[in-house]
Amino acid sequence: MRIKRRREMKAMIPTASMSDIAFLLIIFFMLTTVFRKELGLKVVLPTAVTTERILKSRDLANVYIDREGRISVDDNLVTPERVKLAFKIKMSQNPAVIAQIKADKQAQYGPVWDVLEALRQAQAYRVVFATEYPKQGAKG
Repeated sequence: MRIKRRREMKAMIPTASMSDIAFLLIIFFMLTTVFRKELGLKVVLPTAVTTERILKSRDLANVYIDREGRISVDDNLVTPERVKLAFKIKMSQNPAVIAQIKADKQAQYGPVWDVLEALRQAQAYRVVFATEYPKQGAKG
C-alpha cells in the first residue's frame, strides 16, 4: 500500500512591481514633505507708505528683534557678538546674502543699533528693514 504525499504549496509573493511601488512612495513623500520655516520671534512690523519687495528669498537671512530687545538669528536667541559671528559665516558661504532686520515697531533703538554694528563688523553691508505695507481698501 502506498501512501500518497501531498505536495506542500508555498506562498509566492510577486516582487516584480515592488521597485515601482517603492519609487512611487519616494516621489509621494518628496512632493508632500513640508520643510519647517524659520519661526523667529513674534514681532509686529512697522508700517510703511512705500515699500519694495525683495524677490530673491534664498539670499535673505533674517534677524529678529522683539519689543524686549531679544535678538534671534536662525531660530536661536543670540547676543550682538553672535550676530557678528553668524553673519561672518553666512558671508563666507554666500557673499550675496542680504540681512533682513525684522524689528518690532515698539523695539528700542539700542538693540537695533547693536545689530547694525555687528553686521557692519561682519562686512554684511546689504541690509534691509522689513516693514508691513498697509492693505489697499482696508477700512479702519
